[in-house]
Amino acid sequence: MTDTVQDLIASAAALVVGLALGWAVHSAHARRKRTREQRFFGLPDGSECVLVTHRDSTSAHWSIPRHDALALLGLAAVIENCGAHAEVAPHDTGLQGFGARTEFCVGDPTAHRRLAAHMANLLPGVAVHPGDETQERGSFTIGGTEYRPEPGAVEHVLLARLTAADGGRPVFLAAGQRPVTHRAAIRHLVRNRARLARKYGAQGSFCLLLKVVNSQAYGPDVVELVADVTKAATAGPGRSRAAHKSE
Repeated sequence: MTDTVQDLIASAAALVVGLALGWAVHSAHARRKRTREQRFFGLPDGSECVLVTHRDSTSAHWSIPRHDALALLGLAAVIENCGAHAEVAPHDTGLQGFGARTEFCVGDPTAHRRLAAHMANLLPGVAVHPGDETQERGSFTIGGTEYRPEPGAVEHVLLARLTAADGGRPVFLAAGQRPVTHRAAIRHLVRNRARLARKYGAQGSFCLLLKVVNSQAYGPDVVELVADVTKAATAGPGRSRAAHKSE
């Protein structure tokens, strides 16, 4: 066997070993990333979650409003990647307390019963105005500061990850002033899930106030973080624990 052939064999062997090591490192990294994602969303292999949304009032049948449907589609890849299964439920269906399974609750808190209940129990520091001649419907008041919507120009949405006092699976809230903001919040969650998990931890709670800018022109694409309002939103008298009980 000539030196040239030996060199070729050695190079080929080194290439095979390098590819195998590279594949092993990549696979290990992918597994760690998936595990972190499963912990953040509370979605281990084979688990179940529930997506709670509005009914479309313009339809005679049970259907989901367009922006909410698109928001839920944004979660589909995450849920599938975690190896979990999802159920879609309307907001006015009798659901039990949370903690037994991960919940994604998306909608307008002035009309979404389940979302309003979660906010009253878990975010007592947030007031949502139902609307009258003095105040815009859906205006948020957090820590004494009011955030009014300017339809098509500036609209706000709360994005939260919350857990019961005794642990259990998390509930994710996307509570917006306009339908387009729900989709923007879920998109922000999906795109920034790794950063949020690093910042708040796999079991951490947070409540972020986001601003959707010029939705009339850009839809849900331009989103800015106004503030982390976790402390102000979760502070408040008479915080109920009743809704925290799992099945």
